[in-house]
Amino acid sequence: MSRFLTPTLESLQPYTPGEQPQDQPYIKLNTNENPYPPSPWVTEALNADETGRLRLYPDPACQNLLQAAATRYGLDPAQIMPGNGSDENLFFALRAFCDETHPVAYADVTYGCYKVWAGLMHIPSHVIPLEEDFTLDPVKYCALGETIIIANPNAPTGLALPRADIEMILRENPDNVVIVDEAYVDFGAESCVPLIRQYDNLLVVQTFSKSRSLAGARLGLAMGSEALIADLNRVKFSLNPYNINRLTLLAGAAALRDEEYFRRSCAAVAGTREWTARRLKELGFALTESRANFVFARTPRMEGGRLYRALRERGVLVRHFDAPRIADWLRITIGTPEQMSKLIETLEAIFAEEGPDHA
Repeated sequence: MSRFLTPTLESLQPYTPGEQPQDQPYIKLNTNENPYPPSPWVTEALNADETGRLRLYPDPACQNLLQAAATRYGLDPAQIMPGNGSDENLFFALRAFCDETHPVAYADVTYGCYKVWAGLMHIPSHVIPLEEDFTLDPVKYCALGETIIIANPNAPTGLALPRADIEMILRENPDNVVIVDEAYVDFGAESCVPLIRQYDNLLVVQTFSKSRSLAGARLGLAMGSEALIADLNRVKFSLNPYNINRLTLLAGAAALRDEEYFRRSCAAVAGTREWTARRLKELGFALTESRANFVFARTPRMEGGRLYRALRERGVLVRHFDAPRIADWLRITIGTPEQMSKLIETLEAIFAEEGPDHA
């Protein structure tokens, strides 16, 4: 770091994204991308005429995208705000509803950016440990008097709370915003979007990166009461009114309209996830009951970091988090059936080389 960095940021630990090595071909199962391309309607929307309009600023009101989203989710356009990925919307939400005197509560094992953003904005963090089996006890989130953020399904565990548990948390915290990060909800969990009209303290954040195969386009949605969305827009228009580019606005609207492709893609990923979980269990792995587009697994045969490195050396990338509670666990993105078969074959080869003494 330079000598000009402010002292308050010297101790900040930035989020570490999943690695993107270019030294050789890899089976990439480390960043929770969708293995399938986006809807063909997206390709049709990004035509030559539209790319020619890149000389013009995008619509800061995002009207066409908002209308498509409102139709899809049964909300009013004023109840939705697009962001540059769900990360931007989550950041805007913490900026709007938290500060030095308004803490944020979140789990100890969850999406790492929550801690990073709280540190960046000097927001006190109330870290609530998950249970021994990584489940989240909703009772611990009742009557906190703080902004709450819950990833549902959680990352990296993949575990999901039923909607009724989230609703209890909303009821027990009527004077505080409850942010539900639903990045992975489309792969088998219950969305809280139907609760938005009932609870004015609920903010639901979703992304197009996972279930709609638009990670490279950077698009997410924040959904809540009209008043909450107005708060987020206050932050957005104070920072970057043109936060969604023209092509992403078109791609997002097209992806929302192709419901059949969306459902087919999610079902394919969920089916491959169940096959992968079954095969990993046959190899002696312990897994959580993931409702996301990844599995969270560990094996008594090898320490997590060592197994991650062994897979990497053989051209298979998975995600390893060097944190005390999860150091022996790997987060494995669900790829195509062919990619997951290759993962299983590679694990079998690694264990065969280790021999029975390591079982």
